[in-house]
Amino acid sequence: MASNSAHTVPAGQTVTYTPSTHPLTQARTERSNNSTDRTSSTITHSRSVIGLHPDAPIDEENDHGPASELLWSRIRAVLREPFAEFWGVAIMVMFGDGSVAQVLLSTGQETAPGGNGFGSYQSINWGWGLGVMLGIYVAGDSGAYLNPAITFCNCLFRQLPWRRFPIYLIAQMLGGFVGSGIVYANYLSAIDYFEGHNLRTVPPAPNATAGIFCTYPQAFATKTSQFFSEFIASALLMFVIFALKDPSNNGVPKSDKCFPLCLFFLVFGLGSCFGWQTGYAINMARDLGPRLMSYVVGYGPQVWSAGGYYFWIPVVAPFLGCAFGAFLYDVFVYTGPSPINTPWLGVKQLVVPKQMARARREHRRREKEEGLV
Repeated sequence: MASNSAHTVPAGQTVTYTPSTHPLTQARTERSNNSTDRTSSTITHSRSVIGLHPDAPIDEENDHGPASELLWSRIRAVLREPFAEFWGVAIMVMFGDGSVAQVLLSTGQETAPGGNGFGSYQSINWGWGLGVMLGIYVAGDSGAYLNPAITFCNCLFRQLPWRRFPIYLIAQMLGGFVGSGIVYANYLSAIDYFEGHNLRTVPPAPNATAGIFCTYPQAFATKTSQFFSEFIASALLMFVIFALKDPSNNGVPKSDKCFPLCLFFLVFGLGSCFGWQTGYAINMARDLGPRLMSYVVGYGPQVWSAGGYYFWIPVVAPFLGCAFGAFLYDVFVYTGPSPINTPWLGVKQLVVPKQMARARREHRRREKEEGLV
């Protein structure tokens, strides 16, 4: 991120918001030991059209080697970051949903250590925490957002290009769909054994297995409690992520290499403290993608109607909660470039065309100069 140093502005001068130059979860791409820069010289237009930086994060020697002329190499160069988001989310969901499947489907098995299945609720929190950590490592070159609400907040508060949001959203949703599908295929025989052959049910039905793939609320939870459970957990998620990525925060490690481990503990803590009522989806891609997958494989329309049509809450609440958490951090703690740290808390840029145009020009100039992912 840009410097957080305070500047004195003479009276009468207008403060212009200079956007942050680094994505939320990733600083400047590290340079290869074998090249002076990481660039892609042949597919810049295609990448720009979908909102990505014209230069792909590829070692120069690989970008200009014989393999770079192959069709798939060119496709991969254009879509490298969306592919990274796809696989980051898929791996996150495979670990998370896989942990739920093992705990649920082995319930009561006396052959397990302890004589009561292979895992507990905390095993699920471990699975999701590890999934998030490993997903971030996989998706490093894309910024490793893994969550449409986090991508949205990075666009809103840290000036990630808005044109990048749609392609990341699609990649993240597909990652959730495919990751949960892999878990379903892996545990297909166990699900048949647990529920009954070709029988697929959703909570609160006895032996329901739909909860392996997406979240369902406790039967006692009202719509208000369902919404605020997800809203609060999402706000905490975003607030802490912004704190972890704030270079002026002396309470966090200065190396980004520690960030995935910090997210492991954050997700584990959210599950341990706020996961019971709704299952702490806090991520549209982690819930809606797998929910769609479960509908496709035969769980039926009940995946949408269960919990009083609960399905929309893990879609809406994470966006509002993350935005609120980001807003709180920037209002009370963050001193660097942010819409909050401009006249009228950034509203002026929305209602004064000249201010909006000036901010956009400055952002584009910095992107071109810095060569950021």
